[in-house]
Amino acid sequence: VLWYSVLTLLCFQPRLYVLGVFRKQRPGEPPLDKGLIPWLGHVLEFRRDTFKFLERMRQKHGDVFTVQLGGFYFTFLQDPFSFGAFVKESREKLDFNSFAEQLVYRVFGYKAVENDHHVLHNASNKHLKGEGLEVMTQAMMSNLQNLMLHSVGSATDQSPWKEDGLFMYSYNIVFRAGFLALFGNVPHKSEGGEEKAKEKDRTHSETLFYEFRKYDQLFPNLAYGVLPPKQKWEADRLQSYFWDAVSVQNMKAKDNISRWVWDMQQAKEEVGMDESMINKYMFVLLWASQGNTGPSSFGPSLLLSPRLPQTYSGEMTDGCKGLSNLYPPHCERFVIIQYTVTLSQKCEGNNYCLISKISPLHRSEQSYYNMPWGAGVSMCPGRFFATNELKQFVFLMLVYFEFELKNPNEEIPEIDFRRWGFGSMQPIRDVQFRYRLRF
Repeated sequence: VLWYSVLTLLCFQPRLYVLGVFRKQRPGEPPLDKGLIPWLGHVLEFRRDTFKFLERMRQKHGDVFTVQLGGFYFTFLQDPFSFGAFVKESREKLDFNSFAEQLVYRVFGYKAVENDHHVLHNASNKHLKGEGLEVMTQAMMSNLQNLMLHSVGSATDQSPWKEDGLFMYSYNIVFRAGFLALFGNVPHKSEGGEEKAKEKDRTHSETLFYEFRKYDQLFPNLAYGVLPPKQKWEADRLQSYFWDAVSVQNMKAKDNISRWVWDMQQAKEEVGMDESMINKYMFVLLWASQGNTGPSSFGPSLLLSPRLPQTYSGEMTDGCKGLSNLYPPHCERFVIIQYTVTLSQKCEGNNYCLISKISPLHRSEQSYYNMPWGAGVSMCPGRFFATNELKQFVFLMLVYFEFELKNPNEEIPEIDFRRWGFGSMQPIRDVQFRYRLRF
């Protein structure tokens, strides 16, 4: 009987270790709270009401504590006066790669290889800054114009106002234009002409956006490993859809593929990575590049829509004479664009500041910092392109459209804190607005 018990324990010990049964607080570490459920820990309560849970932990353990969430251990730092010193630590102490590798495998099916981060960093520095950034920004402008102007008629047509949800409209347009700028356009020759090719870009990107939106809504629970069976099946279906949509074969059939995406794909081929795994990595790039920028466009739109001061309207009219596109040198020209994008980022930062006492997450020796583009060694390498995407979207909205909220007294919607910890925060409801061509 004794030997049987010992053998049983030895057989189950690795599983118990994975479930976190043997994890203990080590000397010098903050309090450790694993919760009552093995492996899951506190994830269900955390997902149900993040603020309430974190406040309960703060009262129980103080400003710094570690909790288990879906197999991962996160250390919450609540003292904002500690943030500066925290994010200035070296990459060796704040290396995010280990956690990121586990996360992308769980949610995208991609298994990281050596030097992944190094290759991404080099490609981003080359193509998302300087001259490479100008090329990307020009592609973004072309695709924004295709998506925003094709069906609104003209002001002389006396066409009625179009109505939409401001969050979904902004998210939709910025996501789709960003996708087309990065992953390429349908060749004109394959469709028999430019207009038909542009139409196919619009229809394909529209379908892809709504599928992406479905996946993005499943993303937090998928990351924490708490999806029920039906939703897990849907997540698997959507993964397969995107592995095909951004596959190497589909990409090679496109024109105007960004050098950023192309170089990443070439780097994977050169190290002998299987094509199916490259397809999964392309999905990672899609989510990383567009999963936050689209939702972030809601802030500038909301700030502009209640009323556009005449001074800003005049500035746009005068400043846009002879200017049909907005490229990096022009992005700094307009006070309203600079002001609105910067203010919206600050507002987002303040929303995070509601949880900024617990915003920086520290998982063992890995961390990230929840500000608009991150901080320290985890700073977003695509932040300049993302900022230009927002500025260009705001530019076109101001130049081409009159737009207003259906309810001028609309209150700013609350944030959906169930998404906390996974990029830009999103509103719990949309805000209805209407728009039409200015001229």
